[in-house]
Amino acid sequence: MTQPPNSWDDAAAPDPSVPPPSGAYPPPGGAYPPPGGAYPPPAAGPPLGYPSADDKTWALVAHFGGAVGMLVSLGSGGWLPPLVALLVQGQKSPVARAHAVAALNFQITWSIVGAVSYPFWCFFGIGLSVAEKVTD
Repeated sequence: MTQPPNSWDDAAAPDPSVPPPSGAYPPPGGAYPPPGGAYPPPAAGPPLGYPSADDKTWALVAHFGGAVGMLVSLGSGGWLPPLVALLVQGQKSPVARAHAVAALNFQITWSIVGAVSYPFWCFFGIGLSVAEKVTD
């Protein structure tokens, strides 16, 4: 025995030959399954192109470690923390390597500027003190 279809059952099951209305997916009744049968599994870790928390930490070590190294060593050791970050993480992470190289170039440049200008400032300071005594 079969029961004749009624209007209520016909409304619950959409006709598969009729395409879904545009802009409404899934339809209000939720009769259409998601494409492909299921949603993709969540990715493990950050999406591609985004740095991980470890990459961000090593970038901070490279940049702020250089500033701390300059302060602690009175202007000559700012290149050490970026070099350490480059040697430790350079082969593992391209993000950490890029930040370490940028910080290392910056710190080496300013260390050279400091080393070259140090004799000038010593001479300038001695010259001022001698000129002050001569004018007295």
